[in-house]
Amino acid sequence: MSEMLEFMRRLAAAAAGETLPRFRRGSAVVNKLGSGFDPVTEADREAERAIRALIGEAFPEDGILGEEFGLTNGEAARQWVIDPIDGTRAFISGIPLWGTLVGLTSGGRAVAGMMAQPFTGELYLADGDGAFLERGEEGHRLSTSSVEELSQATMCTTTPALFSSTQRPSYDRLEQEVRLPRYGTDCYAYAMLASGHIDLVVEPGLNPYDIVGLIPIIEQAGGVVTTFSGERAESGGNIIAAANATLHEKALAYVAGL
Repeated sequence: MSEMLEFMRRLAAAAAGETLPRFRRGSAVVNKLGSGFDPVTEADREAERAIRALIGEAFPEDGILGEEFGLTNGEAARQWVIDPIDGTRAFISGIPLWGTLVGLTSGGRAVAGMMAQPFTGELYLADGDGAFLERGEEGHRLSTSSVEELSQATMCTTTPALFSSTQRPSYDRLEQEVRLPRYGTDCYAYAMLASGHIDLVVEPGLNPYDIVGLIPIIEQAGGVVTTFSGERAESGGNIIAAANATLHEKALAYVAGL
């Protein structure tokens, strides 16, 4: 077992120690926006603090970018990117479609990552030697689906309402081409894509911490993840992830350039 995988297991356990005791317990919610609703909870903040503490102890020269506490040591070649609870709306609603995301970039490229869902006991990992799902004492290597036709594809997005007025018609046309669209899955959709259960994820306006931890899992399971312009996804933005290059090319044609 690689040292990186073992370290990410430690990160997942530390985060779970802060999130699980607060899940479905009616924790206080703070709105980060003056207009609209962008929730944050004590669980978000304490989980990120726990992750930062472990990274700072093990890799003091590395940089860290987190959703709740921003960027430290931004000039470092290696950067850890943290979303302590991706899917906070699901978390505060008692729905277990949330997860803790941690990714590691080297020279700007995502090389390792994890998505931990402690309520279901699932830990998705990638460290350069493949992508894996661990649940308790069991684990197996992940592989994306072989679906290459949109007409056979299952596609997820958090909600079509997030697409802008200029993006929405193209998204709607793509949705009409797939076999099954599903909503509201946040980071869990990308884990299901890496696991071979779904075939496409299309989402606008992501931040780096929403996607960096997931990129290695998808890519090392055989999938493709880019922006709508076909560029690398580490900086976030409008993101399309597919089970394979053929399906990615067909879906990208609907949203390219948006």
